[in-house]
Amino acid sequence: MRPLIGLTAYSEPASWGVWLQLPTTLLAASYSAHVYAAGGQPLLIPPYEAMSAAEAGQLAARLDGLLLSGGVDVAPETYGQPRHPSVQASRPDRDATESLLAEAARQRNLPLLGVCRGMQVMAVAAGGSIHQHLPEILGHTDHLATPGVFGTHPVTTVAGSALARIVGERAEVASYHHQGVASHPGFRATAHAVDGTVEGLEDPSLSFCIAVQWHPEMGEDSGVFAALVDAAGMRAQAGGRRL
Repeated sequence: MRPLIGLTAYSEPASWGVWLQLPTTLLAASYSAHVYAAGGQPLLIPPYEAMSAAEAGQLAARLDGLLLSGGVDVAPETYGQPRHPSVQASRPDRDATESLLAEAARQRNLPLLGVCRGMQVMAVAAGGSIHQHLPEILGHTDHLATPGVFGTHPVTTVAGSALARIVGERAEVASYHHQGVASHPGFRATAHAVDGTVEGLEDPSLSFCIAVQWHPEMGEDSGVFAALVDAAGMRAQAGGRRL
């Protein structure tokens, strides 16, 4: 059986056919396509602001792996900072749901992959913080050059890390973010951009707990998705899921 991989999603109004602006659970199809191609069974997880820690734990116990997807900026209030003017309108439903799921996954050693916003959620859930607007710090907009268009730039991984084994010493990655991780207690930074921006995090104490600032769902190399699905499959075979 394919390991069951939870993918966090938006709750957004959407239109199709004769239906206009219906509340909809949605996520870019490239995420589920990569997970399925890697041998996993994707399962979209809607955000619920009222989700409790116990409910997040119960959900995590029924999964073989979890992917925290990209999206809007994490609310600065969740890491105790005033809001920069550039910060996007917050999604408290996603912030609440994904923070609880990130912690539940780590507590249960559930294979976990964070992508872009997902990496920032993982850092904040662990007590870390975010650089709210990288151009003010770096002096350039290379990480998000054109709104609505993914750019590319190289990243370098730390020798011996899980990311180095998955993507190699150096990789050209798809980028679309104006924020970056400032602090990340409990995680090791294992990939960086040329300008020093943290591009990858890992928790070496867990079997598979990785986050990337870039967007692997936009490329053809599905290495990080395959690694997540492989880890989830091994956990499922070992009887890790509890129904």
